[in-house]
Amino acid sequence: MSRTSAPAPADRSGGSGGSERRPDDITLSHGLKQRHLSMIALGGVIGAGLFVGSGAGIAKAGPSIVVAYALSGLLVMLVMRMLGEMSAANPASGSFSVHAERAIGPWAGFTSGWAFWFLLCVAVGLEGIGAAKIMSGWLPGTPEWAWVALFMLVFCGTNLAAVKNFGEFEFWFAALKVGAIVLFLGIGALAIAGLLPGTDAPGASNLTGEGGFMPMGVDGFVVGLLASVFAYGGLETVTIAAAESEHPVKGVAKAVRTAMWRIAVFYIGSMAVIVTLVPWDDPRVVSKGPYVATLDHLGISEAGQIMNVVVLVALLSAMNANIYGASRMACSLVARGQGPRVLGHAHGGVPRMAVLVSSLFGFGCVLLSYWRPDDVFMWLLNMIGAIILVVWIFITVSQLILRRRTEREDPSRLVVRMWLYPWLTWAALLGMATVFFLMAREPGTRTQLYYTGGLTAVLMVVGYARQRVGVLKRRTG
Repeated sequence: MSRTSAPAPADRSGGSGGSERRPDDITLSHGLKQRHLSMIALGGVIGAGLFVGSGAGIAKAGPSIVVAYALSGLLVMLVMRMLGEMSAANPASGSFSVHAERAIGPWAGFTSGWAFWFLLCVAVGLEGIGAAKIMSGWLPGTPEWAWVALFMLVFCGTNLAAVKNFGEFEFWFAALKVGAIVLFLGIGALAIAGLLPGTDAPGASNLTGEGGFMPMGVDGFVVGLLASVFAYGGLETVTIAAAESEHPVKGVAKAVRTAMWRIAVFYIGSMAVIVTLVPWDDPRVVSKGPYVATLDHLGISEAGQIMNVVVLVALLSAMNANIYGASRMACSLVARGQGPRVLGHAHGGVPRMAVLVSSLFGFGCVLLSYWRPDDVFMWLLNMIGAIILVVWIFITVSQLILRRRTEREDPSRLVVRMWLYPWLTWAALLGMATVFFLMAREPGTRTQLYYTGGLTAVLMVVGYARQRVGVLKRRTG
């Protein structure tokens, strides 16, 4: 087996670093093939947030949602380029957590790693709930919790087996999602051109009518922008998976280099097709989802059920990927002495205890949604509200430091390079600060900002305290 644990971080913080502990039983295999990684990268862009969640953004921003997705997409491209640069130079299953530890210190790796693990585990529960609602709609009377339990068992079992099983599931899930979105874009392009039988070219009537391009004003555009930022979550998983691929450096480099056209085609292209064909204030955009609303508008029969199948696949794919990502992040943290050693036990190249604990945590979130929906479950939702932004900030700061260090020590490792370094890195940081400012302005997102800030602060304090204790032990030992 080949180790994919992170290299030992250098002590560059006045003695606050320390060598990485890598237990002998943490050995991950390189079982993902290049075709798995390519499709994970491609399909990772397409999630339930795009198929369903984008409807709320359209209802608030109107046609200007295209600009909102373009701006947030530009920010995500910069983040992925930075992450790709670091991951190609130092492939590790802990991805940005490893980079943060090497660049800033163990407390930063601890904070970003466990925050992301928490986000993924809660997301597993949310995706399970969404998938169960679809199944209960098809089979009325069946309990939703039973469907969630079934999905958890299937994907927990998939992730407990060899990593190639995870890769195969994601390969076919992603292929179906990509096929669906390409077909949708093809139909939409024909309809816009007036070449679809039974439809007339809409021209710019839906873009400029019904209140204009920005019908709800700047406030509506801001809400749409915030919704679009969080719809991009999940792209980071490909850099985690790359560490278990046959050719980690080549795999992550290719995935990052194709990120731009994937975001442009799937997200911005979809939004452009939808708001061109369907009035932004059509109630079906929110009630049924923008893709179903568009197909209904074009008179395509059974559009709702077709898209429900696609959304179900997107949700199940996200569950599978998030269990994988959470288990690998936990395993990497343990390898660096940043978590309970029991999570590091691996068999056959798979961190099975980390898979089990991550799955159980996700299922626990589902149970809380039934037992304590108004308090504990809402706290969980609010705490994960802005975690992805916290992770992006750690990625950006780490890249600023590691790029300079790598150029000095071994420039040949910079297989992927951030554009216009350091100016675009600083521009990305400014963009993230702007998003935080906009979240603080909006009543609907302000609470999430506070809860996420509280969770991050707690993790930072715990991480720094662990770091100082480690330093004292080494000095006295």
